[in-house]
Amino acid sequence: MDFNLTPHHLELQNRIRDFCDQKLAPKAKERDQKEEFSWEAVPLLKEMGLFGIPFAKKYGGLGEDELGLCVILEELGRVDASIALTIESHNGLCSSQIYLHGSEEQRLRYIPRLASGQDLGAWALTEPGAGSDAASIQTRAEFDGTQWILNGSKTFTTQGSVAGIYVIFAKTSAEFTENGREGLTAFVVEKGTPGLNIGKIEKKMGLRSSDTAQLHLHNLKLSKDAVIGKAGRAFRDAMVVLDGGRVAISAISVGIARAALEEGIRWVKERETEYGISPENPGLTYAQRVLAQIASEVDAARLLTYRAAFLMDQKRPYSQEASMAKLISGDLAVRATSEILDLIGPEASSLECPVQRFFRDSKLYQIGEGSSQIQQLVISRHLLKNFQSPSPVKA
Repeated sequence: MDFNLTPHHLELQNRIRDFCDQKLAPKAKERDQKEEFSWEAVPLLKEMGLFGIPFAKKYGGLGEDELGLCVILEELGRVDASIALTIESHNGLCSSQIYLHGSEEQRLRYIPRLASGQDLGAWALTEPGAGSDAASIQTRAEFDGTQWILNGSKTFTTQGSVAGIYVIFAKTSAEFTENGREGLTAFVVEKGTPGLNIGKIEKKMGLRSSDTAQLHLHNLKLSKDAVIGKAGRAFRDAMVVLDGGRVAISAISVGIARAALEEGIRWVKERETEYGISPENPGLTYAQRVLAQIASEVDAARLLTYRAAFLMDQKRPYSQEASMAKLISGDLAVRATSEILDLIGPEASSLECPVQRFFRDSKLYQIGEGSSQIQQLVISRHLLKNFQSPSPVKA
């Protein structure tokens, strides 16, 4: 068992870290304060190939494995969690739905455009009355014999107003399922298609330079070849995409927690005497306890994330491990940023303090792609399903 990154992954980590520090970090605060999508960063991200990280080179992607994707996302999350979300949702949700479950014709048509950054991708599942429970969505897709007609609304769609290619989920009638019940169907839709209307752009507490919008579908007419996978059978496909997304989003949470830790170390190191840290005081101070605990948990969350990524790359089951990584890393991002704010004290309330941005950004990573409570539900179901009681010990 080797806990070291390969030479390739180390080179990738160093290259992305330099890119983030030199190209993204200088304007991260400005992007947050503007509360606008970071169009000026898109050419930089294109140049690095970050819109096609896990996709085969034949489609214009980088061909990185899941571990490589996590290495990249941690570095992005450390500097700008809004940009990290743009890259994660583009790669891990919209593009992956087409790449994993679409036809070869769909892959050839859409993935090169997505991988190059020519078009941004959006994945529209969440609705006003259907967040964690994807099976309860109300958007309908009816087939009239020649085409599909969609009606409904989506909310909290990342890249909702800036995407060029959308994956949209809708309920379809029982005739399109094997079990005779209503099913979920995924459709690929291009921006500008009549009936696809952009609604309210959300003003958010955090991730303020990531675009989040409502979508309204009014008699949106799509041909049969817009269906991704099989009609009525997209629920399992969506869950596979979400499991992969949970691994990716965990890496961003690790990056946020690491950023807060680094700010905390820098702050305390410049004020060691103030915090009672000196050779004359060998005892454990409050500041040392906070930094040590967070550092340990950052490493633990990263190892959980890497384990899930490794299982993905090995084509082995990873749903439970993905949820464990998401649960621990999401909770850690919120707690670490909060504790470092407490450690810094009154100065942390200033918008000049980057940790307040990390704190605001962290909450979505605890909620998005399945809240902590959903992860606990998934994990517990795996535990109860797979538990084998040991034989009783004989007296």
